[in-house]
Amino acid sequence: MTTPTLITVAPTGAESAKTEVPALPVTLDELLLTAKECEALGAAVIHVHIRDEGSRPTLDPGRLRATVAALRESTDLIVQLSTGGAVTDPEADRLAVLDAGPEMASCTMGTVNFGDGVFLNRWEFIVDLHTRMQERNILPEYEIFDLGQLTALQRLLGKYGLPAGGHVHVDLVMGVPGGMPGTAEALVACRQAIRDLPAGTTFSATGIGRSTIPVMLAALATDGHLRVGMEDTISYAKGRPVESNMQLVARAVGLAHVAQRPPASTGQARELLGLSSRSAA
Repeated sequence: MTTPTLITVAPTGAESAKTEVPALPVTLDELLLTAKECEALGAAVIHVHIRDEGSRPTLDPGRLRATVAALRESTDLIVQLSTGGAVTDPEADRLAVLDAGPEMASCTMGTVNFGDGVFLNRWEFIVDLHTRMQERNILPEYEIFDLGQLTALQRLLGKYGLPAGGHVHVDLVMGVPGGMPGTAEALVACRQAIRDLPAGTTFSATGIGRSTIPVMLAALATDGHLRVGMEDTISYAKGRPVESNMQLVARAVGLAHVAQRPPASTGQARELLGLSSRSAA
């Protein structure tokens, strides 16, 4: 059978400023509209960062809970919260993200230079995040910025056990300055390493900036899934700013159809990831 393509939209992120990227969804109303539009096109997961009233990145617990509740009420998307936040966010605030009760949350598997900053992920913090998600029945998406982080994930799972539900899902974040390049060769190397993880492990791939299209094509050719959105790229093509997250999701959907791997519905996505149905959640 053809494996459907899980499409994740990451609409906002913590890096771009609203003043520089006017189309960036930063209010709750903008995020909800984006979520509905992208779900209608074929997205099944939404990777969420939130902003405060001044459009600055925030991990405010009340705003996070309200965002999760609103997305659940308005869509059937799998809500995945970022525990990365901005690179300056303290560990305690990042751990508290789980209190908002998402179905999924990110778990970055190591420290990486992130442009001019450092995205710090100590081993003790990774273990704490992983075990808290086990206790709360939240599915991690293990974020991989470099090949060695897949080895770190193998160590984590071997020592502390599988996620709740037993399914392992990773996201290859490719093309970040300081991380692995966004190339087909790098993706294939990661694909080989993923084979050493538990049977049934799935992966998505994210191409930052100009690596978006090469990474999408390589992922589709190797049974991978896709993450797109304005968190990862604000240019649709050279000299063409992204007008909305819908543009990026629509392109991913089109390529998935070309690859004869049409987008997974939200129900298929939950089955693929081993998540319980919405009615049982």
